[in-house]
Amino acid sequence: MKIYPVETGNFKLDGGAMFGVVPKTIWQKTNPADANNLIDIAARSLLIENGDQLILVDTGMGNKQSDKFFSYYNRWGDFTLDKSLNNLGFHRDDITDVFLTHLHFDHCGGAIQWNKDRTGYEPAFKNARFWSNEKHWKWATQPNPREKASFLTENLMPLQESGQLHFIKETETAFSSNNSLDFDIRFVNGHTEKQMLPQFTYKEKTMVFMADLIPTVGHIPLPYVMGYDTRPLLTMQEKERFLNEAAENHYYLFFEHDAHNQLCTLKHTERGIRLDQLFTFNEVFGQN
Repeated sequence: MKIYPVETGNFKLDGGAMFGVVPKTIWQKTNPADANNLIDIAARSLLIENGDQLILVDTGMGNKQSDKFFSYYNRWGDFTLDKSLNNLGFHRDDITDVFLTHLHFDHCGGAIQWNKDRTGYEPAFKNARFWSNEKHWKWATQPNPREKASFLTENLMPLQESGQLHFIKETETAFSSNNSLDFDIRFVNGHTEKQMLPQFTYKEKTMVFMADLIPTVGHIPLPYVMGYDTRPLLTMQEKERFLNEAAENHYYLFFEHDAHNQLCTLKHTERGIRLDQLFTFNEVFGQN
């Protein structure tokens, strides 16, 4: 098995929304804001090459939305999913499986694209199976008012209509396709119902794809919870369990949304679990 980080694009979000009740005077030390109170955000995916499988974890926003839509998110930088795949020697048609941690638009928007004549939508990965779970799918397709703006019909219904959508059972603790065990899954519910976090043993190290449980290094302290979370107290419980486990077992945290840091480890301190060391992916796992 080989794993590669894949940069799909950078954007900006309101720092206050990203840190909830934590004051700006504190969070701006790790996540500095611009004049509009916006902080840098990444959409960083993972690509897993496992025999004849090529599994992509999350897809970023994609590019099918309107200019007005994208103007709200201040996209910056030169990264795109296609460029990143090409730099690794792959094409989107090579992808066999797309694992979606959850269905907010910044995680799944790239799964669907316009068709050739822009009269409708189609899967952006024509040879892939798309993986979600039934409870989260129901949550996304029958959204609560708080999350409705993040669950876009144009991202969801084309997946359902394609025949390429598959569900992972909540009772399963590992993602498996083609009878080949690929990685473990952690289900968490504070951010949104049944978000799925992939966990890998790779080159004798354990790495966890953090998605929106801990979006950036600045979110490591326990009370630092996004205003976007539907159940912030539950997020804190889930974080506490995970942070202790990760510090005890020297897990590597892979950040989907930290534009400036890819990986870190944790340590116990008098103030609780805190950042230990920061790494690039290649510093820990070497060139693939």
